[in-house]
Amino acid sequence: MNRRQALRNIGFGAGIIVIGPTTLSLLQSCKNDPEYDWQPVFLTAGHGLVLKKILDVILPTTDTPGANDVNVAQFIDAYMNEVPSPEDREEFQRAARAFSQAFKNATEKEAEKGESVDFENVVAKFLKATPAEKENFIKRNGETQDPMDKSPDTDEELFSPEEADALAFSYLKNVRDMGIWAWKTSEEIGENVLWYDPIPGEYIPCGPVEELGNGKAMSL
Repeated sequence: MNRRQALRNIGFGAGIIVIGPTTLSLLQSCKNDPEYDWQPVFLTAGHGLVLKKILDVILPTTDTPGANDVNVAQFIDAYMNEVPSPEDREEFQRAARAFSQAFKNATEKEAEKGESVDFENVVAKFLKATPAEKENFIKRNGETQDPMDKSPDTDEELFSPEEADALAFSYLKNVRDMGIWAWKTSEEIGENVLWYDPIPGEYIPCGPVEELGNGKAMSL
């Protein structure tokens, strides 16, 4: 399956994130380095691994580089550590914990130990949910929640199955939107996959497709 079909099947509609100087510097710092041993600075090591597995489902390596080929997980981790408000950062981490619990509920496996097919199924469960299911997830996330219980053996937050699913849906939407945006904005994709013209010329309202990017989206 090519990337265009994969995106269509999951129903992607990436949101828009404004690119500022801080964001651009983060994108530049996350260039691909085969010897780069990534240690997350925002997420836990386990949640960082899970993030990479999620992105491999959303933007797999096909005829063009995938999310993990251009270090999208590293960018998301660095972006969340530096740019959003403290409240938004905490909510993202909380949703990451809920996703791991929802994954375990669905597969009876710890998310860090899940296989590719497990992630494909769980991602599809949420991103290909019916409109009614999505509306229910959104409604659940908008409700005021009581403080979460803690496991008697650990300090880990516990979620009801319904809340875990609702937060997992929110987490995947955020990862999807940031992931596609970062992938398209990366130097490798922007210059070598999309239509790249660092010095755009005149406005041409109508012209041959072959001379106007050959049908590719413009990266700038």
